[in-house]
Amino acid sequence: MSDKVMLVIASEGYQPIEYSVPKKILDHSGLTVITASDKAGTATASDGTTTEVDISLDQVSVKDFDALFFIGGPGSMDHLDNKTSYNLLKKAAEANKPFGAICATVRILAKSGVIMGKKVTGWNSDNKLADILEQSGSHFIRKDVVVDGNIVTATGPSAAQEFGAKILSVLAQK
Repeated sequence: MSDKVMLVIASEGYQPIEYSVPKKILDHSGLTVITASDKAGTATASDGTTTEVDISLDQVSVKDFDALFFIGGPGSMDHLDNKTSYNLLKKAAEANKPFGAICATVRILAKSGVIMGKKVTGWNSDNKLADILEQSGSHFIRKDVVVDGNIVTATGPSAAQEFGAKILSVLAQK
C-alpha cells in the first residue's frame, strides 16, 4: 500500500492517544501518514507533548491524500470547527475518499454535511451528540467504533486502537 492518509489535529489541545495510536498502526502498515493542522509548525497535545505538522489545512488539496481523518481533543472544536475543515471534508466525500473522525471532531463531520443518512458514533459526555447528529440527518450508534461505507468514526482514546484498525480495513477494501 502506498496510500497517503491525512490525520488532522488541532494546533493546540489535540488528543495524543487518538493521534499516536492510529498513526503507529498506519505507519506500520506501510502507509504514508501526513499530519495536517490549522497552523503550520509544531502542534501541542492536551498533555503537553508535541508533533510536527506537515501541512496547514488551508494549504491542503484533495489530491494530497487518499483518506482524511480528524483527531479529537479539548482543542479540536476551537481550532478545527471551521469552513476550511468543512470544505475539505466535502471535497473528500465528493471524491469518494475514505474519511472520518474520532471523539469531538465527529461534530465537525455533522456540521460539514458529509454524513447525511450515515451511522456514526463519537464523544458524547455532554449528551448532545444524538441531537447534533439527528440535525445533520445521520444516526447515532452507541458503539466504540462505527464503519458505514468508507466513513469511520470512534468515541475517544479508548477506541483509538480499533479506530486505526478500521481505517486500515476500509483502505484495504478500496
